[in-house]
Amino acid sequence: MSAPSFGTPDRAGASGATGVSGIPGVTGGSGRAASRATDPRRTGRVTRPRFGFGLVGPRRDRHSVPLEQLDAMALPVGDDGMVIGVDAENRPAVLGINRPVPYDITLIGGLWTAQVMALRAAATGARIAVETGRAQAWTGLAQAAGGGQPCISLHDVGRVPPQGASAGSPVVVVRDCGMRPPRGRVVSAPWQSVVTLLPYLSPVAPRLLEKSSLVGVQRVSPDEAAQIGRIMSLPRHEYEALSTLADGVTLWCTPNDRQFVMTQATDAETGLLGGARRMD
Repeated sequence: MSAPSFGTPDRAGASGATGVSGIPGVTGGSGRAASRATDPRRTGRVTRPRFGFGLVGPRRDRHSVPLEQLDAMALPVGDDGMVIGVDAENRPAVLGINRPVPYDITLIGGLWTAQVMALRAAATGARIAVETGRAQAWTGLAQAAGGGQPCISLHDVGRVPPQGASAGSPVVVVRDCGMRPPRGRVVSAPWQSVVTLLPYLSPVAPRLLEKSSLVGVQRVSPDEAAQIGRIMSLPRHEYEALSTLADGVTLWCTPNDRQFVMTQATDAETGLLGGARRMD
């Protein structure tokens, strides 16, 4: 039995001219002549797709921009993270809450701000685990967030299970455990940030403030403001301002930077959480 054959040589191939065999649909003949015969620029005919390369693409002149016009193509690009509000110059203020390193945040403030943070962190793709002794204050938020997807889960104090955080599935643990939160079973880790909410400056606050990568302070009493100023090494005009802050305003502090931020709720957030408030 003869071996299978792919294609049949044409007359030119049979008469001794160089041909191509072994590839279905390819016949022999003079390579240069065949190229001229099948070139659509010469014949006006559309050729079949080239094996492994597809159709011949369009031929266009290259686009170029004069050097002096490059600045016109610049795009404003801000910091990476979630928008927590606007600064004193009405520019977006961004918190980078999903990080590849352990990240602890302490917020001395109201439940409203903590819940806005949870909603916006969920909008970045993070899973939110809320450790709280007042689940009724979080139930509506957990049910409304995520469009039916379980992106916010509620847990009793001390009952947060391991979350399995990763770069593709970051986690934010919100600890709403009162004035004296116990040491948590789930701590900050790569791609797992922990936000601890304190309604006021408590005896455990100095320890939390000193170990936190980011501290947020809302309106407090003048005595508390002075104590926070000493712990955070704030200039006098900044810590004195803490006792006069409006609802929704937070002083965010890192070891190298400080910024007053006004959190402005969206219509959806206002409908779910109400207006900004310091007290609950």
